[in-house]
Amino acid sequence: MASTQYTLYDMIRYSINDLEKITGIKAHTIRIWEKRYNVVCPQRTNTNIRYYNDDDLKKLLNISILNKHGFRISDIVKMEDGSLCEKILEISNSSGDYESHINNLIVSMIEMDESKFEKVLASAIIKLGFEKTITHIIYSFLEKVGILWQVGTINPAQEHFITNLIRQKLIIAIDGQESSPRPDAKTFLLYLPENELHEMGLLFYSYIIKKSGHKVIYLGQSVPLKDLLQVIKIRETDYIITYFVAAMESKQIPGYLAKISREFDYKDIFIAGLQIEQIEETLSPNIKPIKDVEEFKSYLNRI
Repeated sequence: MASTQYTLYDMIRYSINDLEKITGIKAHTIRIWEKRYNVVCPQRTNTNIRYYNDDDLKKLLNISILNKHGFRISDIVKMEDGSLCEKILEISNSSGDYESHINNLIVSMIEMDESKFEKVLASAIIKLGFEKTITHIIYSFLEKVGILWQVGTINPAQEHFITNLIRQKLIIAIDGQESSPRPDAKTFLLYLPENELHEMGLLFYSYIIKKSGHKVIYLGQSVPLKDLLQVIKIRETDYIITYFVAAMESKQIPGYLAKISREFDYKDIFIAGLQIEQIEETLSPNIKPIKDVEEFKSYLNRI
């Protein structure tokens, strides 16, 4: 549940527990640093409840990076803002530490700073390559965005801003793959269930499939089952892939999967997404849960 309520014109507010979830710094430690070093200065509501703002969050994200790289808090608090930012940049440019990249992406989202986003992502891709940047940094970053949503401390504009930038990168990467599939290429149909709008994961699977030399039919967001049936009649496909993030309640997913399993009992249907881990029911044999990208790549190598 959101820990605070705010209007479009309010300063976004964070509880100390929100800060702990987002920065990874224990609430107890934040309180100690607050009292001893005046690291952050919480304000109070009319009912005397302490809260923190975006500046406090950004400062703690930066402190978290430096502290994890051996800087003592007593030295960090003496740094000017410019010097602190320089150190953060040095760490991001020279380190394979995923957390520093993730935290910098969070700051770029909060500030809606496209230039900073581009620099952080470019630095990560140079060091890790595109695929590892997505699996080790972007996935974890999007999980933290989910936490920010849960605590009610980012607005839709910030979320759309950052996800659209990531979406652009994925589409460019997909378009950059070879247009000529291999001779024995299989055809994968990719879609999101009705009302499902979170397509980052599905786009990345599209990239992986095309890179492997197979064909992709990409239907994208919110596809009703009846429309899926029509597409299958028009275009022959070998496999189906779908993704579950937030469109339906977890308890509804097994019933939906049973329905598409019956409709396409002659095809393997791969399923992925955050909600898949919550399924406890036994699934039909042609429903294939994907644990992660590496598992799926291993499957692609066998077909």
